[in-house]
Order: sequence, then C-alpha cells, then structure tokens
Amino acid sequence: MLSNRRPTALLLTIALVCTAAVLAAACGGSGGDDKLVVYSGREQELVEPLYAQFTKDTGIELDVRWGESPELAATIREEGDATPADVFYAQDAGSIGVLDSQLTPLPQADLDLVDARYRDPAGLWVGVTGRIRVLAYNTDRVQSDALPASVLDLASPDWKLGDIGVAPTNASFVGFVSAMRETLGDANTQTFLDGLATHAKTFQKNGQIVDAIASGEVDTGLVNHYYLYEKLGSDPNAPIANHYFDPSDPGSLVNVSAVGILSTSTQKEDAETFVNWLLTKGQVYFANDAVEREYPLNASQPGLERAAELPPLAEHMGPDVDLAKLGEDLEGTIAMIRKAGLVT
Repeated sequence: MLSNRRPTALLLTIALVCTAAVLAAACGGSGGDDKLVVYSGREQELVEPLYAQFTKDTGIELDVRWGESPELAATIREEGDATPADVFYAQDAGSIGVLDSQLTPLPQADLDLVDARYRDPAGLWVGVTGRIRVLAYNTDRVQSDALPASVLDLASPDWKLGDIGVAPTNASFVGFVSAMRETLGDANTQTFLDGLATHAKTFQKNGQIVDAIASGEVDTGLVNHYYLYEKLGSDPNAPIANHYFDPSDPGSLVNVSAVGILSTSTQKEDAETFVNWLLTKGQVYFANDAVEREYPLNASQPGLERAAELPPLAEHMGPDVDLAKLGEDLEGTIAMIRKAGLVT
C-alpha cells in the first residue's frame, strides 16, 4: 500500500504524457454545485454516452472532469482533502492504486460482484471492465502461425517480422511493464525492454498503433485487445487481427479500468449509486453498445450479449499479478523504459 508515498512517480509520469496546459484544462472549473463530481480517466468519446445513461436512469447529475488517468491521480494527490472529486474512474489499476490513502472502502455487496483478482484487496477500488494485452498484426503481411507464444520473443535479436508498434508512455504499456517487473524481476524486464527497443517504432497512443498496422507502416504492435474492434468499427476491411500470447505469459496481462470513492466526498450515497450502476447496468453498455469491446467484470449481470463474441476471459487469465501493486513504483518503471531508449 502507498499511504506514505510521495507523488513523485505520478509527477514524472505526467511529464511524459501531458503538459501543464492539458492538466489545467482537464481539471479546471468550479465546484460541482451538488452534482456528483467524477474525475474521469476514460476517453470522453467512449464513456460520455454511459454517463448520460446513468443520469437518465438515476436522476443524478454529473460534473465530469476529463483527463489522462495519471494526471488526474496526481491532481487528486495535490488537492488532498480539498479535492472536489467524489469519484475517480481510472483507465488502469496503476493510476488508482496510488490513491489508497484518499479512498474510502466500497460496499462489500459491490465488491462481491467482481472476482477478487480484479479489485483492491482492501476494497478501496473495484474493476469495472477488463482488457487483455495482445499483439495486433497485419493479416496481409504476417502469417498467424509465425507469431510467438510469448511476448518475450519480441525482444529476440532473431525477430524477423518487422517493426513492432509500442506506446511507451501510455498507461497500459507502463502497467504491462510494471506487471512484468512483478513476475520476472527488474533485471529480466530490463533485458526485455532493451531487446524490444531494437525492433520498436514508438507512438503516443494505442489507436495510432492499430492505424499504423492497418496501413502497413508496422507489421505488429502491442496494444489492448479492444483496439481491434474500435478499428474494425470504422474500417471493417482493415487487414488486422489480434494474436493472444499463451494464457499465463507476461504478455497476456489482464488490466482493468477501476473506480473508487474519495474519502472526502460529501455525496457518498450518490457516489455509491454510481459505482453500483457501473457494475450492473453499466456492464451492459460495455458489452453491447460500446465500440471498444472490453470485458464486463460482473459476468453475472443479465444481457451481456455481444461480450460472448470475445474469447472467454477465463481462457486468458494472464500472469498472477496483484493489480494493486502496479502503481507502487511508477518512477522505477518509467526509468527502465527510458533506459531502454523507448522514451527520449
């Protein structure tokens, strides 16, 4: 747990992924005026319809502050007890994991809706949706049987499948590297990063990687599984597919979007309603309506029809990693990525 950690790791991450101007734009503005204040690290285009449906269903109005998850987490740390945020809905477990000292335990009934591996052991946050790390590839340029069973093969000097797209400052890649440190240790992780860098072409975002794969700029790329579906939604004929590594391989990490309630919130009842709604009715939105097909983590919720089109999550559990630990040493993870030359 990180109750005594200083926010240096988060601030370093901010320096890599955003500017002060972006931070001010994302988090500026007045108080919520009795609206539930949600700091949202999820993409506005993706979840704005979700939030509108929540208000329609519950009558609870939201004051949403948009931004990248690491920058919003850093802002909450800096605001301390004065933060106007009632709820933080983060893109990844690492970003919300640094806020344990500012979050309040969630109702046990809500926690019980999600498998224990996808929530904080102390009940301070809970996963809403899951995503699997994959190697997306151009189906016109790469044969599926030529793709490796392990992500570690991407660092091999014998790699012959062209450039590999990576987004080294993206929270999903940072989380993947942090998880690799937990499972393989720092020395092996650094060796992997150094080798990967010899084949890598870097991008800022995962969406840019899949665009580059479809255009033939790169042959493969490390992304989350759902970017394939986002791409095919706009370009059904794009020559791109997902390759899944072996189920327990470090490359098969399952990370989560996660939500928690600030201990300083004066609207805890509405905040708890928001969390419960995300874990029930909100699951149907992610399963059936969202272009990005993430895994609903409350598999018992009725009506999850389109989610059945995805490979079963139970068959791609990924490495045994405590997601709550992914935010413990962001500074160290970023330093390793930088040392490999993936960030200049």
